[in-house]
Amino acid sequence: MMNDDNIGRSRMLPPLPERMRPHDLDGYVGQRHLIGKGCILRNMIESGNLSSFILWGPPGVGKTTLSRIVAKSLGREFFTLSAVSSGVKDVREVIDKARSNSLFSNGLSPILFIDEIHRFNKSQQDALLGAVEDGTIILIGATTENPSFEVITPLLSRCQVFVLKSLEKQDLQTLLDRAIGNDEILKHRKIEVTETEALFRYAAGDARKLLNILEIVTGSFAGDSKIIIDNKTVTSCLQENVAIYDKGGEMHYDVISAFIKSVRGSDPNAAVYYLARMLDGGEDPLFIARRLCILAAEDVGLANPNALLLANSTFQIVHNIGMPEARIPLAECTIYLASSAKSNSAYMAINEALAVAKDTQMASVPLYLRNAPTKLMEELGYADGYKYAHDYPGHFADLEFMPSELSGHKFYEPADNKQEDVLRSRLENLWPKYYSKK
Repeated sequence: MMNDDNIGRSRMLPPLPERMRPHDLDGYVGQRHLIGKGCILRNMIESGNLSSFILWGPPGVGKTTLSRIVAKSLGREFFTLSAVSSGVKDVREVIDKARSNSLFSNGLSPILFIDEIHRFNKSQQDALLGAVEDGTIILIGATTENPSFEVITPLLSRCQVFVLKSLEKQDLQTLLDRAIGNDEILKHRKIEVTETEALFRYAAGDARKLLNILEIVTGSFAGDSKIIIDNKTVTSCLQENVAIYDKGGEMHYDVISAFIKSVRGSDPNAAVYYLARMLDGGEDPLFIARRLCILAAEDVGLANPNALLLANSTFQIVHNIGMPEARIPLAECTIYLASSAKSNSAYMAINEALAVAKDTQMASVPLYLRNAPTKLMEELGYADGYKYAHDYPGHFADLEFMPSELSGHKFYEPADNKQEDVLRSRLENLWPKYYSKK
């Protein structure tokens, strides 16, 4: 039975995910491809030959925890900054402190951990370069976004990138058993887990989610009552505590899906509502801007080519100004895309072309379309018979451009909208074998 003293202590303790944070590699769950015996990150730690690196992976898979374990295992001083709240001044202050402290410490370069490093702008990342290059600090960055797009090339070239994966079912089970059996509060409670499907589904490979859900569910029972954890109980508790569960973006993927489908479905009101849900939940505005670019190309497409220009401009603006002002161009672009005519013709065309290309890699390009940089190639007929389109009426020459085995194959089918009606009309005149008149 959990006595009153334990109940009182539980109110003063950190949240369950923090209480269960491991302090060494033996207690770390998941990412065996990095920390398993003989794997790259474990080898780096065991050899003591540490270099700067970036941990790229979804939320809740242990990026921060792994960084702290690395520092502790190697006896290195550990500084931390959040890219959300830190500026160039903060970066320089930490570097100066690291440089000063290294004179009086064990001589090992301290570790600077930067959470959400993808949110640092160019000037903030530039401020790190010199210290990383001369070894003043060992940089460990954590990001949920592809660092190839978000980290400047000079900094990226000085860091290894390690990809972290969502936790598997077996990992989640290990965390669940460990929390129930070892946590200083939960181990005193009478907990029986009869079903884990809902628990693991809502956790979605995220250790932090799993432990937050477990704390919500167990906290809904009186201190001395038996706790039965099953699918119905988990679902009911999350519905009753949706504000706790969802405020930090826990329903992340459902809301994103609803946002995308609302824009695709031409409902600007629903689209801007789900936009607001994402922003209020702390979603990265650049992630939303990227989704808008994809929507503009995939779902609006050639029905309104200006949509892609606006989406790309929105991305640049959001990158430059940040929140909270970024909410306005995001809303403008969302409403525009949702209200626009729709076409997925380009999306369908490239998908079909990729499928065909995969099976026809050996199809010969017609000789007259090939370049002829040498005399031998000219003698072999390369470029012979090519018609320069601008030499012909209407800037069009009737020439077969496909490999012979694909002659007459059509990938692009204009959709039924005003913009593509114009394209269809032109293509019917130019290529009757592809686009016969209706």
